[in-house]
Amino acid sequence: MDVPKQQFLDNTQPPEQITLSQAFWYWLKLGFISFGGPAGQIAIMHQDLVERMRWISERRFLHALNYCMMLPGPEAQQLAIYIGWLLHRTWGGILAGTLFVLPSLFILIALSWIYIAFGDVSIVAGLFYGIKPAVAAIVMQATYRLGSRTLKNNLLWAIAVASFIAIFALNVPFPIIVASAALIGYVGGRVSPSHFKVGGGHGQANKSYGAALIDDHTPTPEHARFLWSRLAKIVMVGGLLWLLPIVLLTTNYGWNHTLTQMGWFFTKAALLTFGGAYAVLPYIYQGAVGFYEWLTPTQMIDGLALGEATPGPLIMVVAFVGFIGGYVNALFGPDMLFLAGAAAATLVVWFTFLPSFIFILAGGSLVESTHGNLKFTAPLTAISAAVVGVILNLAMFFGYYVLWPNGFAGTFDWISALIALMAAIALFRFKRNVIEVIAACAVTGLILKIFL
Repeated sequence: MDVPKQQFLDNTQPPEQITLSQAFWYWLKLGFISFGGPAGQIAIMHQDLVERMRWISERRFLHALNYCMMLPGPEAQQLAIYIGWLLHRTWGGILAGTLFVLPSLFILIALSWIYIAFGDVSIVAGLFYGIKPAVAAIVMQATYRLGSRTLKNNLLWAIAVASFIAIFALNVPFPIIVASAALIGYVGGRVSPSHFKVGGGHGQANKSYGAALIDDHTPTPEHARFLWSRLAKIVMVGGLLWLLPIVLLTTNYGWNHTLTQMGWFFTKAALLTFGGAYAVLPYIYQGAVGFYEWLTPTQMIDGLALGEATPGPLIMVVAFVGFIGGYVNALFGPDMLFLAGAAAATLVVWFTFLPSFIFILAGGSLVESTHGNLKFTAPLTAISAAVVGVILNLAMFFGYYVLWPNGFAGTFDWISALIALMAAIALFRFKRNVIEVIAACAVTGLILKIFL
């Protein structure tokens, strides 16, 4: 996107008003380059929108980010929706959020088709042989990162341990773990508030890169002011956008049809995505693999690898889950397998991301009244602690299927263990990014499959 040169010549004056067309091209570009998970995506937006183009100030950027971090769903996409909404009203938010995920949807549909149609080809098998151990190491790193940010005292550690035991040993459903943690946080925030005051992890809003279009003291635009009538309208429209597809699917196919159940299941998954995509993956595994059997455990690991290697939020792995479920079940008959997979992938993406739009468009004007309120944040702090234990269980699940592909009764795959160890060293010791690690491990796996 072309940026006016005067923005760089005099940063004491805010940039010129950004048109919706300029915003369109920026959000589209971001959708193609948003690698690196939420941290990388947020860093890209900060560099572009705060430092380089000065669409929004540091303080306003971080304030919006803190709100998005407290919501279920992909915080990077929600941040894009928020900034797009501030700049260009409701349609600006819809545009930003849609373009943030649309490229990755098309890419994942294509990759999912290649995977399921040609997955037995030796080259593809070799690539995934190296990628799977890397994914196990990546999930372990995610556990460490979240744990180091979240577990600041013994009580939060206890919540994390209890959640791990609940899901690993007792097979407690993920929603019950989340609800229990929220209740503990709600009560604990009143009984012992000091245990739930975890410092924000995104730094202080004390930097300035020059006058911004939306600056620290820029008045709240009219469309962002809170009105009960506006809130009711957004909630009603959002509810209809969810209800109408569910009603149509139920009417045409029945409640127990795969497409209808996908819509219902991924709606619940979207509302449980606290702490990032890794937090909700165990729930998706329990449902998609264990209950519905839309795909196998091995395919689930492969799908996560594809999600890691493509732009967009990691939760876009749901597109892979939907595609495989639609394709394998031949929902539209044996002659339209690709269409069935693509339709299912699109449907689950709709139901997964719709709540994020509703949360931002409905709650954006309430940011100031919710930020920093312990009654609101203490349950989320407890949920974040519980999520650490849940993600650790996910890491062990992936490790088991990678290192013992035929179960404990089978042979230990020492080559996969070595690849996983190399990936872990690259991630923890040398701080290499996810894309580099996956690429290196994929090449390693391919070479080993060809020559061994």
